[in-house]
Amino acid sequence: MEPSVVQLEEFGVVGVTFTANLKEIVEEELGSKAAASLKSRADEVMGRVGDAIYLVQIYPMKENFNPNVDRFTQIIGYKVIGSSIAPTDMIHHVVPANRYVKCTHKGLESELGRTYDFLYGTYVGQLGTHPVGYDFEIMDERFIPDSPDNEIDLHIAIA
Repeated sequence: MEPSVVQLEEFGVVGVTFTANLKEIVEEELGSKAAASLKSRADEVMGRVGDAIYLVQIYPMKENFNPNVDRFTQIIGYKVIGSSIAPTDMIHHVVPANRYVKCTHKGLESELGRTYDFLYGTYVGQLGTHPVGYDFEIMDERFIPDSPDNEIDLHIAIA
């Protein structure tokens, strides 16, 4: 795990969205159901850039936020060129230009929480920055959730 700080330009994501906490997401398999729905409709997403799935997570800016209990918004979609029009039952979300802590999680998807805990709990503070309420993951051909060879690129928006 080698985190770095990168500056990214604005980009769009078209996909499906829901609001839940981590407990609900796991118990109801909301993420995997949303990803399956998205993949089955991939050809409807105009301006799609590749097959990588983007998971955008938007958190309420509240003290002592706990993603296991507190609900937050997830958008599971594809990166798109320009202002693509979202198909029925999907949304177009703009991820703003910003500075991000970038890190590649390597290992089982079930261990992703440890990487987030380190980044949010230690690394961001060591930089003298703070998170600004959202992050995103990129799941491409390296995404093999139940394999120790799994890789997911994480990006935490900072200020």
